[in-house]
Amino acid sequence: MSVVELYTKSTKVWIPDAEEVWKSAELTKDFKEEDHILYLKLEDGTNIEYYINEKTEEFLYLRNPDILMGENDLTALSYLHEPAVLHNLKVRFLESNNIYTYCGIVLVAINPYEQLPLYGDDVIYAYSGQNVGDMDPHIFAVAEEAYKQMARNEKNQSIIISGESGAGKTMSAKYIMHYFATVGGSASETNVEQMVLASNPIMEAIGNAKTTRNDNSSRFGKYIELSFNHRYQITGANMRTYLLEKSRVVFQAVEGRNYHVFYQLCASANLDEFSELDLGSAENYHYVNQGDVYVDDKDDAADLERTRDAFSMLGICESYQVDIFQIIASVLHLGNIDFQSNDHDGENSFVNANDKHLYLFCKLLGLERKQLAYWLCHRKLVTLNETYIKSMTVKQATGYRDALAKHIYGQLFNWIVNQINKALRSSSKQHAFIGVLDIYGFETFENNSFEQFCINYANEKLQQQFNLHVFKLEQEEYLTEGLPWTLVDYYDNQPCIDLIEAKLGILDLLDEECRMLNGTDEKWAQKLYDRHYTSHHFQKPRMSNSAFIILHFAADVLYQCEGFLEKNRDTVYEEPINILKASKSGLVAELFHDKSTAAGRGQFTNVTLKSSRKMLPATSERKKTVGYQFRASLHLLMETLNSTTPHYVRCLKPNDMKQPFSFNPNRVVQQLRACGVLETIRLNAAGYPSRWTYIDFLSRYRVLMRKYDIHANKKQTCKNALENLIKDENKYQFGKTKIFFSAGQVAYLEKLRANQLRAAGIMVQKMMRGWLQRKRYRQICEAIIVIQKYTRRLLAKHLVDHLRLLKAAIIIQKQYRMLTVRRLYVLTRTAAITIQAYAKGMITRRMYHKMVQEQKATVLQKYVRGWLTFLRYQRIRHAIIHLQCCYRRMMACRQLKKLKIEARSVEHYKKLNKGMENKILQLQCKVNDQSKKNKMLVEQMTALLASHRNEVEKLKNETERLQCRAEETKILNLQQHITKLQEELEGAHTDRRDVEFRASEELTVLKQRFAALEKEKIALSDEKEAFNRYIQEQSKIIEDQIALKVASKSHQLHTEFEEERLHYQNLVKEFSCLEQRYENLKDEMTFIKESEMRGADIAETCSITKYQELEHENQKLKNELDQLRKDLAENSAAKDIEKCTDAGYNLLNQLKASTEETEMLKEEQIWLKSQLLMAKKEIDAMKNKATMADLFGLPKDGYKMSEEDLRCAYDAVRVANKLLVDQLDEQKAWHIKEIETLQTEARNFKEKLNKQQKYFAQVLQLRSERQTEVGLQQEITQLSNENLDLMEQIEKQDKTIKKLGKQLKSMKESRISTYVTDPKVAELPNIPSIPWRPKDFQGMLECRKGDEAHLIRNLITDLKPQSDALSALPTLPAFIFFMCIRHADYTNDEQRAHSMFTAMLNGIKNVLKRSSDFEMVAFWLSNTYRLLVCLRQYSGDESSIEMNTPDQRKHALRNFDLSQHCLILSDFAIQLYHQLIKVAEGKLQEMIVSGMLENDTIQSISSMTAKPASYRKKTRSLAGDNTAYTLDSIIHQLNLFHNIVSKHGLHPEIIKQVYRQIYYIIAAVTLNNLLLRRDVCSFSNGVQIRNNVSQLTEWLRGKNLHQSGALETLEPLIQATQLLQLNKMTDADAEAICSMCTALSKTQIVKILTLYTPINEFEERVNVAFIKNIQNRLAGRSPSRQLLMELKHVFAVNFPIIPSPVNLDKIKIPEILELDFLNRF
Repeated sequence: MSVVELYTKSTKVWIPDAEEVWKSAELTKDFKEEDHILYLKLEDGTNIEYYINEKTEEFLYLRNPDILMGENDLTALSYLHEPAVLHNLKVRFLESNNIYTYCGIVLVAINPYEQLPLYGDDVIYAYSGQNVGDMDPHIFAVAEEAYKQMARNEKNQSIIISGESGAGKTMSAKYIMHYFATVGGSASETNVEQMVLASNPIMEAIGNAKTTRNDNSSRFGKYIELSFNHRYQITGANMRTYLLEKSRVVFQAVEGRNYHVFYQLCASANLDEFSELDLGSAENYHYVNQGDVYVDDKDDAADLERTRDAFSMLGICESYQVDIFQIIASVLHLGNIDFQSNDHDGENSFVNANDKHLYLFCKLLGLERKQLAYWLCHRKLVTLNETYIKSMTVKQATGYRDALAKHIYGQLFNWIVNQINKALRSSSKQHAFIGVLDIYGFETFENNSFEQFCINYANEKLQQQFNLHVFKLEQEEYLTEGLPWTLVDYYDNQPCIDLIEAKLGILDLLDEECRMLNGTDEKWAQKLYDRHYTSHHFQKPRMSNSAFIILHFAADVLYQCEGFLEKNRDTVYEEPINILKASKSGLVAELFHDKSTAAGRGQFTNVTLKSSRKMLPATSERKKTVGYQFRASLHLLMETLNSTTPHYVRCLKPNDMKQPFSFNPNRVVQQLRACGVLETIRLNAAGYPSRWTYIDFLSRYRVLMRKYDIHANKKQTCKNALENLIKDENKYQFGKTKIFFSAGQVAYLEKLRANQLRAAGIMVQKMMRGWLQRKRYRQICEAIIVIQKYTRRLLAKHLVDHLRLLKAAIIIQKQYRMLTVRRLYVLTRTAAITIQAYAKGMITRRMYHKMVQEQKATVLQKYVRGWLTFLRYQRIRHAIIHLQCCYRRMMACRQLKKLKIEARSVEHYKKLNKGMENKILQLQCKVNDQSKKNKMLVEQMTALLASHRNEVEKLKNETERLQCRAEETKILNLQQHITKLQEELEGAHTDRRDVEFRASEELTVLKQRFAALEKEKIALSDEKEAFNRYIQEQSKIIEDQIALKVASKSHQLHTEFEEERLHYQNLVKEFSCLEQRYENLKDEMTFIKESEMRGADIAETCSITKYQELEHENQKLKNELDQLRKDLAENSAAKDIEKCTDAGYNLLNQLKASTEETEMLKEEQIWLKSQLLMAKKEIDAMKNKATMADLFGLPKDGYKMSEEDLRCAYDAVRVANKLLVDQLDEQKAWHIKEIETLQTEARNFKEKLNKQQKYFAQVLQLRSERQTEVGLQQEITQLSNENLDLMEQIEKQDKTIKKLGKQLKSMKESRISTYVTDPKVAELPNIPSIPWRPKDFQGMLECRKGDEAHLIRNLITDLKPQSDALSALPTLPAFIFFMCIRHADYTNDEQRAHSMFTAMLNGIKNVLKRSSDFEMVAFWLSNTYRLLVCLRQYSGDESSIEMNTPDQRKHALRNFDLSQHCLILSDFAIQLYHQLIKVAEGKLQEMIVSGMLENDTIQSISSMTAKPASYRKKTRSLAGDNTAYTLDSIIHQLNLFHNIVSKHGLHPEIIKQVYRQIYYIIAAVTLNNLLLRRDVCSFSNGVQIRNNVSQLTEWLRGKNLHQSGALETLEPLIQATQLLQLNKMTDADAEAICSMCTALSKTQIVKILTLYTPINEFEERVNVAFIKNIQNRLAGRSPSRQLLMELKHVFAVNFPIIPSPVNLDKIKIPEILELDFLNRF
């Protein structure tokens, strides 16, 4: 596959960009190798050219197909490079709001800076038991994988969480521990998992602080080991901490804070218990006011309450808590101690003795104030010969004070961690553990110091371990598949680690410089330059001699050497420490006396005490510096991690502004490079990252294969196809089960597949469109022929009609035209004559006028022409004169020039002047003459003009006068004629108006009357209708209000009743749990007894054997005594023995007499009890003549109950629930008493056994004759004691008989006095004789006391539900037990009935303990329900009498009130129902996901939409997990359940409730997995799931269970599938989605839309704008952040009491049950 094939037109690539890091572009032309230019088009439409470097020939990164956009796993991308990873994370984070993404074995977690509904218990249960690739990426999936591998491989696990500050490491660790606490649980009652979670608030308070990047940043590293037992339950935990940032105690940045606990104490200073601390606002203390004092959305006082609760839960007593808070408060006061100086330079410092904070510091810690004040400002210098005390400067004293504060806080931190470890430590043996490492990520700031150096060193070690682990997994995968392993080149950071920790490395040189007396940071820096200047990972800055640069794997970091030696030494002088050791506070003394106090395994004390004594040779302990101890602890951590299976979580910060769902590509790329994610991508890309199974490859790329390439062997088929598709054989490899592709090959195959599908689609469209057009053409042709036929016939018909009409029209037109033409001709002729007359007159008049005008015009022309000629003459004359003047002027000018030339003398001028004067006079005369002539001519002209005008006006006046006369005469004539006509017309009009006015007046009057009548009629009808409507509306409103009130009240009472019933069932569950615990305790007691008996020593066993021998001899003696008695009766014994035998005989006679008396008294007592019960029943019957409904005034019809009725019923239910609660309490107390009695009995038995052992040991030492005498005496004394006991019992029975007799008499008297006036009440019957048992009664079974165990064994323990004896009547055991209870009721043996009832329940429980399969539980649920119905049916009250037949009424109970037994039995039935649901859920749980979501029931859709590589599971099959369930499996299981419950006679109503719950489980599991899996959220899967749901509904209808409410439970799943199938583009689509998805919450709808992913390239993703539109439309819904359906929800069960038609006297017991010992009555 060449470059030319890859870089073709429309191919998308990535180009570098300064702002977005990488920007997408598209090729506009095919690439040509000779050009070395790529013609690109950006997404904004701009065209650019990218020049390829001819030397390196590095092309742009190719972009993955859109089908792979937003992948769950970054390694599933076809092109593995930085822009692909960045874009995939951006798409998932911004568009889908998915914060988790896999990158091979690494989980990439992006901090959303927003609380998401992803961490509830329902999500935990959804991920529990799932493989890591089955669900969407989640932190719970990593935790589940670690838990599963620990259980499966029995190997310890580790979860390594790393990232920058503020990336969410601490929260991820908390969620992981919460998952283990929920899933693993606790092995004991100590709730270890809650204690593990309780340690989080404490560690956050003392170890977390606000930084510039995070409001809750962990300023220490921790490794938490969660211990598990062999059942994989949490038994304990242990915590290791690393490198607490103690410098934060005394210094914080501007936007940072100190540790949270300081601010929590200041916020709670007003509490009474903290009054002794004398704290104020945090702003008043130097150690906490250097940065931000307050943080938004953080309540420090509430956080302190949680911290104190956590201390209490972990067992830290109140006194210790007070000491802890006193130490923390003392640190704040220590920071406010003010140092002063006497001199100006501040050399000699001192502390004022009256300093308030010094006083409080010493008071809280119990220290000597003067000593501390002195040693805070002085230090002791010791030489070989002398000791000096030197005063410190103010700066030195301040620094020493800060060092002391850091040391105190560090010691307290270590002590608290140690106490937490003690509380979490378990005494039981640890089977395995899971470690959670929450450690700081790679850090680089403007000023990097010793802490950043250690942090980055730890990250170098972790990165090396990560690279090796990934490399190892890749190698194992290749070897497992049988591929040749070639060494992949990967980045090894071992040289950088050697630079830090190797011999003479940075840490060694630092420790060496610390050991020097005059060592400084500058000298250490110079050593680094001299030693490591040639190293590739070490550089010296150009502009500094006190800094160095290390080239880490993530970035190059500049470290400032200032402070390295001081922080590495961590020196504190010995004198103040000695003062602290002498503290009056026990905790303070403990902190500083025990220097080895550590926070668990791996914790160290990184403090060096500088002694003032003479220096002795330092031990190895004294040489330990902070760097040395940190390196040692880090090596220990790496050993622990290497011994476990690691799992990785890399946390990223999307932006530095902490804005929710804001993505900064530059910051994310920096973190990706730093946390090793890109290294994982590079390792995968170096080999064969894309991996397909042969089945998946064949199903996906079947369209690219030719027919002859396909074989029966799928592997060979894939080989043949790849040989034709990819020519380079090195681009892929064939493994045993998978095909391995190098990077980019899957994208190339996807491109070929898309082209093939596109070509196939075009071909199909072409053929289909041609066929449709041909079909349409034929249809059109046929239709045209038919239309033409009918059209032509119609046209012919129309033509005939037209011709007929045309002929008739011509004739009509001929006649009509003739008439019209004639009329027109006559009219025209008349008009022409008239017109000619008028025209001729007008022409004549015009000719006359013309002649007059011409004559006048000629006159005018004459004068005008003369005047014009005169004007022309004048113009010519003036022109000639002008010309003459011009010419003369010219001649005069010439003459003037000549004269000027000549006239230069005075004489000439004189002559000239004389001549000129004469000429001027002459000219003046001429001018005067000419002006006179002109005036005369002008006057003549004006006279002529005036005369001419006068003549013209005269002529005009004459013409006008003539015309006016002619016209006036005509007008006068016409006006006269018109006036006559108008007068006639006006007369006619006036007559007509009079008539019309009269008629109109009459008509208006009539209309007004009619309108008035109509208005009255309409008004009356409107009033009538309005009144009727008002009455109807008022009646409807009243009825609706009444109905609404009744409905609301009934609904409210019903809901309250349902809640009470749910509460009652929960109490039943609790009672079953308590009962189970009681049975477990009972079993433990029996086990303890047996173990004690088995664990006795040899002497005790010997004594037991002797006791048995003595018993045997005693039995012999008893036999001899009986023989002697017989002899005495025959009077044949000796005298010496007669005395003893006579006494024994008398005693025996007395014993017989007493026993006879007791039997008689017992019979009398039984008779009196029966009479007393009968009397009580009669009195109750008289008092309660009506039923309970009558008592409460309730109607018998439940549907017509009013509000008061429902309220009474509700009160009755509440009372019943209270009674049940009381019964539960009584039963609990009774169980406790029974346990105590059993214990006392066990002690009494032991005492009796010891006494008998002693006695028989004494007897054995006597002679045989003496032994017989002693035996007889012992028997006699024993008999006498028994006789005395019997006498006492007789006396007690006599007293009770007398008392009962008195009560009976008083009841009789009160009954007679109360009801003597009531005629309906019958008189009390006479006291009958003792009711002996009749022998001819039917429907009862007698079970003797000795046969009870036999009955339980045959009818419960050994009975199988599949037995043939139950084929006719599955509930036969229930009827048999009821008949036995009836016999006990008949004989009034209540104790017998109670013992049988208890034995039956215990027997059923024991059977279900041994075997709790579905059939067994269903069988006993059916029998329990039937027994409950029998107890209610034959209870004897009025309601039971009505429901029975006459034959059944004689079987009613007479003596017992079994209401309490009914309640117990109802509770037990509820337990069985829940157990049945639990068993069914366990059977269906593993089938639901694969059957509903993964099974392709519609093969046509599954074949058309083969899923790409990313939709395949990562762990497709595990060992022993090859079962593939389908929908048929679920339906088969449902059929099996239905057959079982139907076979065993379970009532149909209960069956409906069972299937309602089962269908809810199916819908909940399916929808929850749909909401957590991106691979199933597609159109095709929506069709598949909808088809599966339809089959389930059809199954319900087939079994007639559709009215059980099960269909309503499927509604959320149905709407989710419809949502997958609907269009998701326009506003109309959004409106349809919002109106349809009413059963889904807003969170669920948005989640499905974000997860929706197209399977093929032809589908489109859901636009982000569309999702926001949906969110805006759903904003009005009730807010619900719950994402998943509640799996633990159980509907309240209701057992209907429907009587059985079976008659008890007709039941036949099969012989196979072996119940012959039961006597039938």
